[in-house]
Amino acid sequence: MKTKAEQAVEVFKNNYNCAQSVLSVFAEESGITKDTALKIANPFGAGIAYMQQCCGAVSGALMAIGLKYGKGENGSDEDKKNAYDKSKTFISEFKKVHKTVCCRELLDNIDMNSEEGMAKILELDLFRLHCANYIMDAVKITEKILKNEMSIPKFREQPK
Repeated sequence: MKTKAEQAVEVFKNNYNCAQSVLSVFAEESGITKDTALKIANPFGAGIAYMQQCCGAVSGALMAIGLKYGKGENGSDEDKKNAYDKSKTFISEFKKVHKTVCCRELLDNIDMNSEEGMAKILELDLFRLHCANYIMDAVKITEKILKNEMSIPKFREQPK
């Protein structure tokens, strides 16, 4: 049986974006269907709608964390804080490996919105060589957080 990380890469290889690939493997355990996860995460690929901001694999992971720990209609402020703490931990762990969560930086600062930039990304095969690794790492870190296998420091609350 394939790991969640391997499953996520398979989703990516089937023409879904990085956010969809990550969130979809956590869908059912999070109480949503895979189809719903794919739809929700769709706009977050390519650094949020091709803006090359926050990496889609990171966005998908944060959505999975929010689905498990986030403050819902009957939630508490402690739920909200817990989700933030776990999200900050995820980002910190991802940055330890990849130095950034910015899509453009993760793609060697190449602009995918220019014809030349996209041609360069494709020529260098960065989606397969880089993005598949970001997806795998995002899933692995998320799994540890969702299984409470990672120490979550309490971050200072932001002023209101």
